[in-house]
Amino acid sequence: MGTVLIAGANRGLGLEMAKQYADNGWDVIGTAREPEKAAELNAIGNAKTMQLDAANDSSVERFTNELGDQPIDLYINNAGIFGPQEFDRDGWLELMNVNVVAPVKLANALKDNIAKSNGKKMVVISSQVGSITENESGEMMYYRSSKAAVNQAWKSLSNQWKDEGLTLTMMHPGWVQTDMGGPHADLTPQESVSGMRQVIDNLHHAQTGAFHDYSGREIPW
Repeated sequence: MGTVLIAGANRGLGLEMAKQYADNGWDVIGTAREPEKAAELNAIGNAKTMQLDAANDSSVERFTNELGDQPIDLYINNAGIFGPQEFDRDGWLELMNVNVVAPVKLANALKDNIAKSNGKKMVVISSQVGSITENESGEMMYYRSSKAAVNQAWKSLSNQWKDEGLTLTMMHPGWVQTDMGGPHADLTPQESVSGMRQVIDNLHHAQTGAFHDYSGREIPW
């Protein structure tokens, strides 16, 4: 047990993560851009809701100042958007900012908090569609590109921080019944998060930089 920080915890997978970790005795810090509207997150015992827009540097600075030197055993970045489905320069840039730049910015901002903990783990929720090897359709090019980019960035951080004892991994949650996945997806949020939690719990430092799905399968780049 320890403290888990979940970025983007007000709905979907992030909310289910907050619920499951709290139920298992973790102290949960869940972030939301509008905490006053995060009623379900606010109602979870052992959970603290904090305001954060990780795509905004000023918001990240305020957040880390408020967090102080608190040790964080596990940081999970769940925040993300789907972005445009046809060429839109501004939309694509926004997508890359939210899905790639923001998680890396926050990882750097939280590095000292993670390093002083017992867990020392950082997880970014990516997607199987970020795999170049498994791209056989060419669909969702803009979303795919953002997930491939965050995978590369997270892999780079894992190498930079390996000797400091930090363990980083990228995770594909599966096709989940969320606002993004839709009602006909294969998995419930409960099933996806339960699987991911097991993979994260069993993750050891020699696996830093790996790309897994919720079942533990290692996904090719």
